[in-house]
Amino acid sequence: MNDFAVASVASGDADPADIGYMQRALGWAKKGEAADGASPIGCVIVLDGKIVGEGYNETEMRHDPTAHAEIVSIRRACESLGQDELRGATLYTTLQPCGMCSMASIWAKIGRIVYGAGREDVHEMYFEERDRSTVDYILDAYKDDITLLGGVLADECAPFYVGPDEVVPIQDQVNR
Repeated sequence: MNDFAVASVASGDADPADIGYMQRALGWAKKGEAADGASPIGCVIVLDGKIVGEGYNETEMRHDPTAHAEIVSIRRACESLGQDELRGATLYTTLQPCGMCSMASIWAKIGRIVYGAGREDVHEMYFEERDRSTVDYILDAYKDDITLLGGVLADECAPFYVGPDEVVPIQDQVNR
């Protein structure tokens, strides 16, 4: 087992570059909120100080359950670079990645994941009851070459999603 741990940061204490890229991811979340068949999760991938991929959730518009913002951005980044891995890249996302997106990040060899709102900041419907956290996937993959930073602009990211204490009828919940 490795010594991996997730860090969490108050937005005021975050690195200015992380804040800037998360603000760009928030811009993509706003675009996703406004687009037909999309949803407000934004993602930006940065490699060597350059944005190489970005997007929002396109699952409904593409009729593709794998078209989460992170995977859309990974695909675009790999295509733009003409390669199948993103070693050393940082993925910025407005919501803590689900299991599928965490594993895609591992397979893409992304070196760092920075997210805004975490599981505790949003309604449970965004994560399956049995859903393991991003940290669990990375620990179980025995990855020591990937780091996580959560909570960057969480207060700005969380309002895009249903709050943790809001009542949502079962039939209206997104992951049920």
